[in-house]
Amino acid sequence: MDIVAIRALLEQHFPESEHIEADYEGSYLNVTIVSEVFIGLTPLKKQQRVYAALNEKIASGEVHAVNMKTLTPEQWQSS
Repeated sequence: MDIVAIRALLEQHFPESEHIEADYEGSYLNVTIVSEVFIGLTPLKKQQRVYAALNEKIASGEVHAVNMKTLTPEQWQSS
């Protein structure tokens, strides 16, 4: 798994993000994205935005499973 390419892909899809973190453990991709784009979205809608960004990597089999944290800046400050 090319984590640099995945991080760049996420940065491209979430350019307004305050923080993007991506790493992998085994076949799991761990992602944390802090962005105002998540304000007012349900957890499902947040996940759908991330999956849409990673769709090509998932379809190719490069990414098998994703653990994600999708936070607004306010949620990030509180954690």
